[in-house]
Amino acid sequence: MSNAPDAERQLLRHALATIAYRGAKPLRDAPANFGTLEIPNYPRPPIKILAHINDLFDWALSISKGQTAWNDSTPQDWSSEVARFFHGIKSLDDFLASGETLHESPTKLLQGPIADALSHIGQLALLRRLSGHPIKGENYYKAHITAGQVGPEQPAPRREFD
Repeated sequence: MSNAPDAERQLLRHALATIAYRGAKPLRDAPANFGTLEIPNYPRPPIKILAHINDLFDWALSISKGQTAWNDSTPQDWSSEVARFFHGIKSLDDFLASGETLHESPTKLLQGPIADALSHIGQLALLRRLSGHPIKGENYYKAHITAGQVGPEQPAPRREFD
């Protein structure tokens, strides 16, 4: 596949920065037992959801490089999976920023692994609320999110609905 236009790559990078920003919220200051929280009739505890999100970023990077490979990993401890979350996003973002040939269309990456990861971030936010430790609401439209800003040190969230 030929290289995607810069605007499409930048949009994917902004989507990754959005996921890093939104994902940091339920991961930040999570209670010690949050990863193993069991909710009756809920299919996966947070640690398994986070491991799945991390597998999605590994998969997206492999697709981007033309070496499609899915790995259903065994979850590590919570802090390792949190570190893996930011590392996976950064690895994909670095690849998109590099200008190397993208072996899949940006639209397929967005509709597949990237959108799926965003859905699962929502699950983690919901589980934080159910655990009795909700995250604060925020007007994400006004959030300071910039392509390439994908590390664990996210900008401070704005006050609720500023």
